[in-house]
Amino acid sequence: MQVPFTARVLEYAYRNGYFPMADPDTDEINWYRPDPRAVIPLESFHVSRSLRQTLRNEPFRVSFNQAFEQTMKECAQREEGSWISQPFLEAYGDLHAQGKAASVEIWQYGKLVGGAYGVCLEAAFFAESMFHRVTDASKVALYHLTQELKRCGYQLLEVQFLTDHLKSLGAIEVSDEAYEKLLHNALKAPAKLALGTGLPK
Repeated sequence: MQVPFTARVLEYAYRNGYFPMADPDTDEINWYRPDPRAVIPLESFHVSRSLRQTLRNEPFRVSFNQAFEQTMKECAQREEGSWISQPFLEAYGDLHAQGKAASVEIWQYGKLVGGAYGVCLEAAFFAESMFHRVTDASKVALYHLTQELKRCGYQLLEVQFLTDHLKSLGAIEVSDEAYEKLLHNALKAPAKLALGTGLPK
């Protein structure tokens, strides 16, 4: 019997080191626990010279949890297909309503041009996906996410699989055993992102 895809099941999975992805062709939901696992040490986020210049010029407005569903839908717009199906929108939306999922949004001229979303449990943030419509928007989103996570006392930022893009931002791989320890410690520590807040430009 297939397990219902609900917010409760999602939370249980993340607390035990798993995350879901739906097959873009069949919509079948599969559960993953990769070894090694990619994480971004919060103190080691890499700000390149070009990103530093972008941040200095302040071309964007940044907000948190102002457009969670819209951010998810934008992340789903991929040419190669997406695992973010309607059941994902509903289950993660329910987690967000419970304060257990969050998004960071990047705006330009009143339009959403970048962002990221993920699950937040105690002092662990599990980044699910990100997108950009203009240059550097997703990098700016991750930069502000890491700064907010540090400010709020988070210990773990998990990013699933290591890519060249994430590696350029400071992501590293850790073994499943090491990840289990990081996760265990983060889930014992109190931390909470402020929901419904925005940062003025």
